[in-house]
Amino acid sequence: MDFSVKKLASGAGVFFSRAVQFTQENLGQAEKTELDAHFENLLTRADNTKNWTEKILHQTEVLLQPSPSARVEEFLYEKLDRKAPSRVTTAELLGQYMTEAANDFGSSTPYGQTLMKVGETQKHLGTAERDFIHSSAINFLTPLRNFLEGDWKTISKERRILQNRRLDLDACKARLKKAKAAEAKATAEHELRVAQTEFDRQAEVTRLLLEAISSTHVNHLRCLHEFAEAQATYFAQSYQYMVDLQKQLGSSRAELFPVGNTDPASQPLSTSTPPATLPVLQVASSNPGEATLNPVEVALPVSGTRKARALYDYEAADSTELALSADELITVYSLPGMDPDWLVGERGNKKGKVPVTYLELLS
Repeated sequence: MDFSVKKLASGAGVFFSRAVQFTQENLGQAEKTELDAHFENLLTRADNTKNWTEKILHQTEVLLQPSPSARVEEFLYEKLDRKAPSRVTTAELLGQYMTEAANDFGSSTPYGQTLMKVGETQKHLGTAERDFIHSSAINFLTPLRNFLEGDWKTISKERRILQNRRLDLDACKARLKKAKAAEAKATAEHELRVAQTEFDRQAEVTRLLLEAISSTHVNHLRCLHEFAEAQATYFAQSYQYMVDLQKQLGSSRAELFPVGNTDPASQPLSTSTPPATLPVLQVASSNPGEATLNPVEVALPVSGTRKARALYDYEAADSTELALSADELITVYSLPGMDPDWLVGERGNKKGKVPVTYLELLS
C-alpha cells in the first residue's frame, strides 16, 4: 500500500514539474532544449504527410461514394468488422429502370428498342464503375487508412513521450541552476544525466520512425499508380461502351429522323417567326430509267463550310449517309431544317449525312 502511495505521489510530482516547465517556457521564463534542424524538418514532413493523406483519403472516398449517408454506413460496417452489403450503382439502377420501361412499352417499338439498348449500356457502365470502386478501395484507400491508423498513431505516441522527456530534461537543468548546496547540486547533476540519457534514447527512437516516412511515400506512390491505372481502365471501358452505343443508335436514328424532317412534333417550340429557308431543287425525271436528284446533292448550305476530322469509323446506314474512316478529313456544312445532330459531309465527289458525334470540327 505504501509503495502504491509513493508511486502515485512520484507520478504527481513529475506531472507537476512538467506543467511548471511548460508554463514557464510559454511565458518566456525558462529555457527550452531545441531540436536540431534535420529533426525539425523530419517533423514538418511527417505532419504534412499526415495532413495531406487525410485530405486525399477523404476526397477519394467522396469521389467513389458521393452519398454521405452511404459513407457513414460503410464506416460503421468497417468499425464493426462486418462486410457491407453490396450496393447497386446509380448507373446500374438507371439501366434497370430503362430495361423495365422497355418491356412495359414494348421492346419491339422504336422507343422500347432504344430504351433497351441504352439501359444495357448503363448496366455495363455500372459494372465498370463497381470494379473501379472495388479496386480503388483495396489498392488505394486501404493503404492510406493503414498509415493513419497504424504508423501515424505510433509516431504520435513516441512524439508525446519525447516531449515529456524534453520537459523533464529542461526541468532538471532549471533545478541544477537553482541548487546552492553541494548535496543538492550532486543530486541535480545525477537527475540531469539520467534525464539526458532518456531524452537522447527517445529522440533516436522518434527519429527512426520519422525517417521511415520516406518508405511510406514510396508505398503511397505505388498505390497512386495503381489508382490511376484503375481509373484509366474504367474511363476507357466507359468510352468504348458509349462508342458502341452510338454506333447502334446511329443507324436507327437515321431511319427515324431523316435529314430535313419538318414534323412539327419533332421540332422545338418557338415564339419567334421561323427563319426563311433556301429553296431545295428536286428534279423529277420523266424517263423511268433516270434517277431523281437527291435533295442533299442540290441544296445550298446555310452555314459556312468547315473542315472536320473523323474521330472513328462510321458505316453509312443508307445512300443518304457518308461513310467515315477514323482520322480522315472532310468538309462539312448544315442545311435548312436539318437535325442539329447531323451535318452534310463532302469528300471528293461524294456527299452524305454524317453524325456530329463522330466528328471533331476544326477551325
